[in-house]
Amino acid sequence: MRPVRAHPATAAPVSATPAPGRGAARAAVQPLPRSEPVRLRVPAIGVDAPLTKLALDAAGALQPPPDNNPVLAGWYADGTAPGSVGTAITAGHVDTRVGPGVFHRLGSVRKGATIEITRADLSTAVFTVYAVEVYDKKKFPDKKVYGASARPELRVITCGGEFSRKAGYRGNVVVFAALTGSR
Repeated sequence: MRPVRAHPATAAPVSATPAPGRGAARAAVQPLPRSEPVRLRVPAIGVDAPLTKLALDAAGALQPPPDNNPVLAGWYADGTAPGSVGTAITAGHVDTRVGPGVFHRLGSVRKGATIEITRADLSTAVFTVYAVEVYDKKKFPDKKVYGASARPELRVITCGGEFSRKAGYRGNVVVFAALTGSR
């Protein structure tokens, strides 16, 4: 499965319903109009990275950012813009040929952490993490990670799990977050 392509979003409030088992729904959060994201911050792990556009390869898989830049993250530009209704996809390297990658510590992010996306319209979309999971690449749950959402969602993806010099990383770390504010 490939990431979901963007569809025009309405500006109606979306309830930021917490993940199962987390109690009552939070107050409605106003989705943001489409605007290109330019920077991603994860204060809990010291990430403050510029974003570049990512595309799909011929097989329909998300291409990562160039691996020669350890501080660059990317976003799937043909998909949902972070803050708009739908599932926005961001990705970056856990390590590079020159050292640790932008998401080297992504697996240590915890529920409740915030992720901020600065956008070209000068607004900032604020997301709150509700899950962090590691998946084997051979059993990657495309629909769960890339599937459509009726509210503004964000996924932050990097390599993870076991590492083999021959095959590389055998899994992916995926952070799931929902829009909880903007400024």
